[in-house]
This record gives sequence, structure tokens and C-alpha cells, in this order.
Amino acid sequence: MTKQNASIVICGAGIAGVSAAFHLAVRGGVRDIVLVDERPPLTLTSDKSTECYRNWWPGPGDTMVAFANRSIDLLERLARETDNAFLMNRRGYLFATAKNGPALAAAARETSSLGAGALRIHRDNAEDYIPAPPHGFEGLPDGIDLFEDQALIQEQFPYLSTETQTMAHARRCGWLSAQQLGMTLLTQAREAGVTLLRGRVTAVRSTGGRVNAVTVETDRGTSEITTRKFVNAAGPFAPAVAQLCDLELPVTLEGHVKVSFSDPRHTVPRNAPLVIWNDEVRLPWSQEERQALAESPETRALLDPFVAGVHGRPEGAGDTVLLYWTYEEAGSDIVLPVPYDPNYPEITLRGMTAVIPRLAEYFDRMPRPYVDGGYYAKTPENRPLVGPLPLDGAYICSAFSGFGIMTAMAAGDLLAAHVTGEALPGYAPAFLLSRYDDPEYVALMKSQAASGQL
Repeated sequence: MTKQNASIVICGAGIAGVSAAFHLAVRGGVRDIVLVDERPPLTLTSDKSTECYRNWWPGPGDTMVAFANRSIDLLERLARETDNAFLMNRRGYLFATAKNGPALAAAARETSSLGAGALRIHRDNAEDYIPAPPHGFEGLPDGIDLFEDQALIQEQFPYLSTETQTMAHARRCGWLSAQQLGMTLLTQAREAGVTLLRGRVTAVRSTGGRVNAVTVETDRGTSEITTRKFVNAAGPFAPAVAQLCDLELPVTLEGHVKVSFSDPRHTVPRNAPLVIWNDEVRLPWSQEERQALAESPETRALLDPFVAGVHGRPEGAGDTVLLYWTYEEAGSDIVLPVPYDPNYPEITLRGMTAVIPRLAEYFDRMPRPYVDGGYYAKTPENRPLVGPLPLDGAYICSAFSGFGIMTAMAAGDLLAAHVTGEALPGYAPAFLLSRYDDPEYVALMKSQAASGQL
């Protein structure tokens, strides 16, 4: 057994753990940090995401909007420092609907009131509307542009369905290269002295209710790391790692997948924002297809309405399109690679035609799809866990269900403040594990329908 010392051991080299290491070492000047993962960095779930960011979040309160705004502030700072090494853009999110205009308008008003920026309503003209460029993030409006005129929507976004009656363009939103972001953070963290150790944490030892050592199994044997501080940033493995500290986390796991394919016809314009359809969808089938599907119990469900939320965007400089749709409950046990419905690519493509009709051009011969996915670690109200744990010296930075990339910078920043004793932002209490000890908080969250997850 080898022995070493560390000021802090971080378990998990996904985006949460890497961001925590970056903020502790690079921004905070903490030395002798060991970052442990049995896999290569940023390969379990961090590279399986939509790679998007947004400050469009429902309540209660402005907690998640403030958290997202802080993260975007930090992303923009890093982009300026690195000449935008991770290709951050500000194309925005387009929420579109043919049936639920009042609900979308209400969501836009709420999000604006919570701190997402000004609400600009376009009914007669779009003279003050500033279209989003395909690249860059500087000098662009925040807030929300709400279109409530079908002709204006078609004028500005002719690729959307002509049935679109209401559309909200959330502006402090866009996407980036998650892999490049993670590697930028990791490279700077290692230059600041962070050690990356390939191995699996198998024990967290304590004396008198305080962390004093961490055991790591590596290819070369067992390593005992003496430390007074341990951070659980293990993503979907966070519940299992918490058990090493004799803790149970209120976290469930959900499998999620995405599909990508080549779009040589550019049915999704290469300069389009992320597009989200807010209505239920009945998949478009020919009469012959409908009759065939109705004959089998295994395929009859394909004729039923599917949930709202299908979304997609162009990716990169080529012809790739990414599509996402969580239309059914996924498994909660970690199986890698993530299992998925073999019909998922076709179902998602057909569903997306509700908002971008030209995708139907691929019904006869769909381009070869690539399906990838990972697991969300999710708290009951879908807010993260960031801060100290009951075991003295133990911390958590996890449960970023569908919003890990976009909030990783604020999460790492907050985790570092907890560890080093710096001043905490106003939203810090909302992410503590101890929040579940407050009956009023639990009751409030149970009364809320929205989770902020697309």
C-alpha cells in the first residue's frame, strides 16, 4: 500500500469535479488537491449532454435563475480569458407552441420577473428584435423575446411549423463544447498543482466524526491518502460514494439518450437556436403505417400522443443535427452503455417534425443515426446538492440532472466557497442536503409542478 497526503480529495472527474478542482486551485489558490476517477476525465456523463446553457428557470423564487446567471457570468469570464476556447455562443432557446400560448407567455413573464432579463413582446412588428448570430456571445440582449403573431414568427423563423402561434426566444442561452470546457478547466487545474489519479475510491475513513483518509484502488494497488477534506462529485455514482460516508442521498437515477445524424439537406438551418416544442405530439404516419401499427400491441402505443418537449439543434460546422426527447421513463440502474428504445431515433425524428416540418424529408431514408447517453442524478425537486455533509470534512457537488454543463461553473465556485470559508451567495442554503430537514421547504417543493428540466 502506498501512502500520500492531500489537502482535498475530489471523487469524480466529470464536469462537476473538474470545476470544483479548478475553482479551488486556480481561483482559490488551494494546493495539494487530488482528483480521483477510475475513468478518463469527462467521459461518463459530461460528454453525453446537450452541451447547452440557459437562465430560463421556473420558481419557486429566483434561486435557479440566480444560480444559472452566476454560472453564465463565470463561463463568459473564462471564454474571454481563453479566446473562447470552448466555442460558447448565445443563439438562445426557442420555445414554440401551437396550442399552449397562454402558458408559454406566463412562463416567459415568470422567468423574466425572476431575473432572466427584460421581456419584449412582439405582436405587430419585430423592429426592435435583434436576431442571434451563429457565433459569439458578446453584445447580445438578455431576457426574452415573446412573439404572439404567427406572421411575425414565420418572417423571423420560416423553418418553424406554420401552426406555431406563440414563440419565446430566451436570449441568455446557447451552447458550447462541453469537452473543450472541461479540458480547459482540467488543464488549468493541473497547471495549478491538481493531481489526477486514475482509480476508484473504496473507503472514506473518519475519526471522531471527521474525515481523515481516503482509500483508492488503482492498477498499481491500494493508495491511502491522508486528508481532512473529501468531495463527492461522482455524478450518477454519488449515492454509492455517499454510502462510504454512511449517508443516504435523496437521489434517483434516470437514463437519458440523444440522437445525432447528418442533415445534408439542412432541414434544420445551421444558424438555428435550440428549438423546443411545447405541445404534445402525435407522430405522423401514413394511413398504411397506422393500420400496420394498430395491428400489434407492441406498436399500438406509437399511435398515442407523446409528451411535449422534443427539442433539437444543429451541431458544429458540418451537417450534424442533435435531437433529444425524454418521452418515457428510463431505467434507474446504471447499465453502460445506456440501453434505449431501438425506435428512439425514428420516433424522435418524427416528433421533431411537429416544429421543423422539413425533417419529414428523411422519412423514406433516415440518415444513419448515432445514439449516445448517460445518467441523470436527480433530487426530488431537481435542484442540486452542493455543500457540506453531516460527516465533518465531507462535501458534495452532485445531482445536476440535465443541467450539469450549464451550472458547473457556479457549482464549483460555490463548493470552493464552502470548503475555504469564503462568503456564500444567497442561493447557497437552497442546495444543502440539510434543506430536507425543513418541513416547510419539503411542502413547498411538493406543491410545485415545474422542475426546470426539459
